[in-house]
Amino acid sequence: MYALVIFVISSPSTSSPNLITQTLQEWKALALLGGPIMVAQLAQMANGVVDTMMAGHASARDLAAVGIGTGIWGPVLLFFIGVLSALQPLVSGHRGAENHSRIMPITWQGLYIACVGAICMAIILTHVRPIFVLLGLDAQTTDIAQGYLDALAWGIPAVLLLNALRGLTDGMGHTQIIMVFFLISTILNVPFNYLFIFGFSIGDWQFPALGGVGCGWATTASNWIAAIALLFYLNLNKDYKNFHLIGDWAKPDWLEIKHILTLGLPIGFAMFVEVSMFCMIALFLSPLGPNVIAGHQVVLNAISLFFMVPLSLGMALTLRVSFLIGAEEHFKARLLARSAIFLALGISCINAPILFFGRDLISSLYTNEVEVQVIAAQLFALGAIFQIADVTQVTMINVLRGYKDTKIPMFIMLFSFWCVCLPLGYVLTFTDWLHEPMGAAGFWTALIVGLACAAALLTTRVLRYKPAQAND
Repeated sequence: MYALVIFVISSPSTSSPNLITQTLQEWKALALLGGPIMVAQLAQMANGVVDTMMAGHASARDLAAVGIGTGIWGPVLLFFIGVLSALQPLVSGHRGAENHSRIMPITWQGLYIACVGAICMAIILTHVRPIFVLLGLDAQTTDIAQGYLDALAWGIPAVLLLNALRGLTDGMGHTQIIMVFFLISTILNVPFNYLFIFGFSIGDWQFPALGGVGCGWATTASNWIAAIALLFYLNLNKDYKNFHLIGDWAKPDWLEIKHILTLGLPIGFAMFVEVSMFCMIALFLSPLGPNVIAGHQVVLNAISLFFMVPLSLGMALTLRVSFLIGAEEHFKARLLARSAIFLALGISCINAPILFFGRDLISSLYTNEVEVQVIAAQLFALGAIFQIADVTQVTMINVLRGYKDTKIPMFIMLFSFWCVCLPLGYVLTFTDWLHEPMGAAGFWTALIVGLACAAALLTTRVLRYKPAQAND
C-alpha cells in the first residue's frame, strides 16, 4: 500500500504538497459532479427496490417472478443505456475543448440510436416466454414474469429517451437536472405501485389487483411522466437556449452514429456482461425453488442499491477525465485516475460492514417470509466480502471510459464474469467437483472470485495507461 501511495502522488516536476492540493481540488470537482449523479442513480434504482419490496409483500411467487423478469430486462436495458452513455464523455470532451457546435448534432444522433434501441428492446421483452419454459419455470410464475415484462415494454422508449438526454445534461456538467427528473419518476412510482399491485376502487368501479405485473405498469407510467417533463424543461429553460432540441435539430449522420457506436457498444456490452452475470444467476437458481430465487433477488437488489454510490463516483470520473482530456489537462486526468483508487477503497470499507452486520434487518425489510429471510441473510455475508473488488472494478472501468478506452475493458469483463464466475458458480452450486453442492452460496462465492479478477486487471490497466494513448 505504501508503494502505491508513492506511485500515485510522486512526480519529478511537481512537489508533493502541490500534488495533494491538486488532488483535493479534483476530488472537490468530482463531488460536485458526483453528488447529483448519486442521487439520480439512487432514485432510478429505488424504482426497482420499491417494485421488489412491494411485490414481496404481495407473495413470494410475485417476488420471484419480478426478480426473474428483472433478470431478463435488466441486462438488456443496461446494454442500451451503456451504448447511450458514450454521449456523456463525448459531450463533456467537446465542452472541455470549447467545441460547442458539435454538442447538439451528437445529441441528436444519440436520440436516433435510442429510438432504434427502444424498438429492439420492446420486441425482446415481449417474446421471452420460451426462455421461462426452457428453464422449467412453473406456469403461474411464468405468467406473472411475462406480464411484468409486457408492461415494462411500453415504457422502454421513455427510459431510453431519458438516458439519451442525460448524455447532454451530464456532459454539460449539469448533473443535477437528471437527478430531479429521476426523483420525479421514483416519487410517482410508489403510489402507482400500490394502486396497480393491490388494486383500488372508485365508487362502484373496481380496478383489479395485478400483483407483480402491476410493478411493470407503475414503472412505465412514472418513466413516461418524467421523460415528457424533461423534454418540456430542456425546450423552455434559458440555460439551454443555445442547445434547443427543436431549433438545433440535426438529421441522421451515419459517420457520427458510427463514432458513437464504436465507443458505446463496448461500454454497453461490458455492462451487459456484468449485469447479466448477476441476473443469469437468478435463472440458474430457478430449479431450487421460489424461496431461493426470492432470497437471491433480495440480496441482489439491496447490494445493487449500495452499488449506486461507487457507480456514481465512476460516472463522475468518466465526465471529469473526459473533460480534462478535451481541455488537454493530461497530468490532472492521470492524477485523478490514480487517486480514484483510494476513493474506491474508502467506499468499500463503508459498504461492507453495513451489509454484513445489517443483513438480518435488511432482509426483513424486503419480505415477511422467514425462509426467504434466512437465505438472504446467508448471501448478504458473501456479498459483503466482495465489496472491495466490486467497488474497485466499477471505479477503474469508468476511469478508462473517460479516456475513451472501452474495448480492452470489455474483454476483461467478459473473461472475469462469463469465463471465470459463471462456470465456477455452476460447479460450486450444483456439483461436488470442488466441494459439496453449496446451493445459492456457490454462485455468490464465485462472484467474489470473478469480481476480484476484474478489479485486479482493470486497476493494472489504469496504472499502466498513459495519457498519450487517449483518443482525444
